[in-house]
Amino acid sequence: MNNIFKQLGIPASYGQSPVLLHFDEPETLVDAGPNIMGRPQRLTPETNQAWVEMSAAAADDSIELLIVSGFRSIADQARLIWNKLCEGQPIDTILQVNTAPGFSQHHTGRAIDIATPGVRPLTEPFNESSAFQWLEKNAGRFGFVLPYGVNNDQGLGYEPWHWFFDKEQ
Repeated sequence: MNNIFKQLGIPASYGQSPVLLHFDEPETLVDAGPNIMGRPQRLTPETNQAWVEMSAAAADDSIELLIVSGFRSIADQARLIWNKLCEGQPIDTILQVNTAPGFSQHHTGRAIDIATPGVRPLTEPFNESSAFQWLEKNAGRFGFVLPYGVNNDQGLGYEPWHWFFDKEQ
């Protein structure tokens, strides 16, 4: 990991203050269907089952939940950051929005970025949508939590679209 950090210009102290968890990739992933761009997404089997049940329950309440992204490998996370660096974005700015490789919940196959029709994906106005309001009230029943709320303990930006399947729920 240190070599990747050096290549991307990520400080060796990254994830120490505030403390961020390191995540491993899962052994098993299943097809979760296409995302809003038509690209196949994968999740752990338990997460996918919870996602299917949650999105069906939302649909029963006339709420459409769409998957933007699920599993992202550590290598994909590094490429994502590298591409932003190539666009001229400074690493400090990138790390406010994207965690360093190894620190993304997407590596676990248990994180889902969610969208809904009529709201630009991966933007804060998602928190004004009926989909977000539904998730706030109901996601916990399916084991999902909002880890990056306003002023979260990780010091990361607010991501109302990012939900994590917490097996302990």
